[in-house]
Amino acid sequence: MQGVVLTRIDDRLIHGQVMTSWLNFTSANKIMVIDDQTAADPFMKTVLKNAVPGNVGLGVFTVQKAVARLKKGFKPDDKVIILVKYPKTVLMLIKRGIQFGHLNIGGMGAGSGREKFYKNISASEEEREILKKIVDSGCRTEIQIIAEDAKVDVAKLL
Repeated sequence: MQGVVLTRIDDRLIHGQVMTSWLNFTSANKIMVIDDQTAADPFMKTVLKNAVPGNVGLGVFTVQKAVARLKKGFKPDDKVIILVKYPKTVLMLIKRGIQFGHLNIGGMGAGSGREKFYKNISASEEEREILKKIVDSGCRTEIQIIAEDAKVDVAKLL
C-alpha cells in the first residue's frame, strides 16, 4: 500500500519504542491508529495526540472509517505508520479489501487466555488462528520489537 511505511500490532499503540525507534527508522510523518474502542474514547485520543511529536500527524479511526481512508490512499509525500492493538483488526481490514504486504508484531502482552508465543509476545489460540489467516492472505508477518532487532518470521512459529 503506497505511503504506508509500517503496519504494526502493538497493544500499547503509541509509546517510547514507537516514538524513538520506528519513527526514526521509517521517517514517518503520520500515524494512523485503527481501533474502535480508542476511536470512541475522547480521553484516550487526547493522550495519544499528546504522545506524538508536533511534526507528526495523528488520526484515530474505527475499522469502518479506516477502510474508507485506506482505500482513498495517501499523498505522495505521506509516510504513514498504521498501529492496531489486535490481530483481529488487521484481519477485519483484509476481509474488507485492504491488502498488506508486511505486518510487524511489536507488542502483544500477557493477558487472560493468552499464552507465550515468542519471548515477550503472547497470543490466544484464536489470535494464533487469526495470524495464520493473515499469513495465508500473503502478508509477510514478522515479530520485531524495535527496528534494530532481527525479524522473526511468524509463519515459522504457527
